Amino acid sequence: MGKKSMAFTGALLTVTMLTVAGCSGGGAAVTGETAAAPSDPKEVTGEIKVLTQRTDLVQKGVMKAYAAEFNKVYPKVKVSFDGITDYEGEVKIRMNAKSYGDVLLIPGAVAKNDYPKFFAPLGATADLSSKYRFSDKAEVDGKVYGIAQFGTANGFVYNKALWKKAGITAWPKAPQEFLADLKAIKDKTGATPYYTNFKDGWPLVQWTANNGSVGCDADASNKLAGPVSPWKEGGELRIIDTLLHDIAAQGLSEKDPTTTNWETSKALLAEGRIGTMMLGSWAITQMQGAAVDAGLKADDIGFMPFPVQKNGTFCSAVVSDYQQAVSIYSENKPAARAWIDWFTEKSGYSEKEGVVSAVKSAPMPATLKDYVDNDVIFFDRSEAKTAAVNDIDDAAEIGLNKPDYRQKLIDTARGAQKGSSEDFFADLNKRWDEAAKSAGS
Repeated sequence: MGKKSMAFTGALLTVTMLTVAGCSGGGAAVTGETAAAPSDPKEVTGEIKVLTQRTDLVQKGVMKAYAAEFNKVYPKVKVSFDGITDYEGEVKIRMNAKSYGDVLLIPGAVAKNDYPKFFAPLGATADLSSKYRFSDKAEVDGKVYGIAQFGTANGFVYNKALWKKAGITAWPKAPQEFLADLKAIKDKTGATPYYTNFKDGWPLVQWTANNGSVGCDADASNKLAGPVSPWKEGGELRIIDTLLHDIAAQGLSEKDPTTTNWETSKALLAEGRIGTMMLGSWAITQMQGAAVDAGLKADDIGFMPFPVQKNGTFCSAVVSDYQQAVSIYSENKPAARAWIDWFTEKSGYSEKEGVVSAVKSAPMPATLKDYVDNDVIFFDRSEAKTAAVNDIDDAAEIGLNKPDYRQKLIDTARGAQKGSSEDFFADLNKRWDEAAKSAGS
């Protein structure tokens, strides 16, 4: 898959702010016009264009096959797809004008409070939140502007066979146990215990998605909205980033992180040449596919939670992927809304991809069987204060949803940059708190 994978999890959305003036005047834009769910499928007509980052599914005809199934229910709607490799960069540019499709995934570059300028509301929060996960992520003033494509649990994708070869048969329950296990892999197998994907960068953002899992706290993200020193001793982000720092500092990751390669990493993990990577649960099927391609067993690929327990139990925050939205300029809003509802509820996409369905009543996917069997506690991480948190993050120029500060953290850990982790975290806290106070949070 290539860099399109960087769009798979909500934690990966970039936060570079748009300088858009594209929603002023004309066209089919009517602020506040709801893209309502149609009551009679056979009466819905029109052509819609769906933007997607899954260029692989477009090229292989998979999306076309979904459209054919959709047409069995909505025969008078013609669906076309635009697969975009650099989804964030390209769509951000398109949104300066009006030509950004009928259905699209909300780019991370769009400030939450600006959603009404670009997207049609899909309904009241009170109505949609009872049916769908993550409604608060796309809520503005009591209306929901996006329905999640799916959700993802976070954890470490790992090669079970390699961990077993190193004599490890149980999930580590604390960061120090995790580090000891990685050292055992290095000493007993010669494989690279952990792979950072430093060069591609976006996988480093996956670490942010563990916020909430460490403390089993659904409000962990919301609690960042203030001068709270997120990297203080005992804080979730401090625990998360300290583990990444220590992996690099103890020589348990690749020798030269500047040469990593995402596509190559999938085969390396499948073949047992590297042991572990921090990724969303969306990655499990990709790693299993790489194992099968190498003539190995898909069952050799495992998924383990962040190595911290709360009251003797692992927790996993489930976070939203991209939110599907209807363009405010769409001239076929009922058809666009019909596609979103059908794709979310009826297409089988979540089950096939092994991800968490946005529909609350749906069961957890087979890819998370190990979590279910080991009684890992799942909870949806609230995004109610995402706009405020993003404002602080932008003002502080840290980038919780960008790779840069963790790349610097790794360089500091491996001695490529001067400094200690204590100074590094103290600087992050200072910048965060000053930005929060300036914002009046």
